[in-house]
Amino acid sequence: MSQTNRALKEVKFWTPLRLMSTVIVLGLVAAFGVSSCNSNDPPSTSTAPKVEVRKGTAPNAVRPNVPRLVLDAENKAASGATPIKLSDYSGKVLLVNLWATWCGPCRMETPELVKLHKEFQSRGVEMVGLSTEDPAASAESVMEFVKEYHVDYHVGWAARELALALMQGRTAIPQSFIITRDGRIVRRFIGFNPETTPPQLKQALEEALVEKS
Repeated sequence: MSQTNRALKEVKFWTPLRLMSTVIVLGLVAAFGVSSCNSNDPPSTSTAPKVEVRKGTAPNAVRPNVPRLVLDAENKAASGATPIKLSDYSGKVLLVNLWATWCGPCRMETPELVKLHKEFQSRGVEMVGLSTEDPAASAESVMEFVKEYHVDYHVGWAARELALALMQGRTAIPQSFIITRDGRIVRRFIGFNPETTPPQLKQALEEALVEKS
């Protein structure tokens, strides 16, 4: 087949209807698939203690403990108050969310986290949203984000040692960690799917609430 004929066939194949169909399909994949952004965190090359976290674990599996270095890390608070320390939430179920203001999937997920916080806070669940951005460069954008999405849980910036230890080189965001009252990780979520992530987060919080020490 000559190059001219081949080119003519390709032009005929990409009719307006086919082009429109392709755009719609790609849009649906983007909308309903698990989506994430790549964090601007540095690569995991430090000596931060390793936290072996999994996307899912069996009900009776041994839960990995959050290292003391992570629990006691001082994360700058957006409110300007005292630093956020995960150890301050000991005795409560905790959801830690790593995110960034420029991350589209993070923006999609935040309203769902706000809903979950309102639903579970009275049952002893707390949430902390820690941006992986530079605190100095993103101070204004983070405060605008909190106001725009009516975030009513604690927000700040992830300390380097905390981000490195929890993310373990997997820098896709958003990432969420469900932590039990005694500091053990029940579930880890990477990315966001509007259909599946919210109910899975809710289920993980329920599991953590009934988790025995």
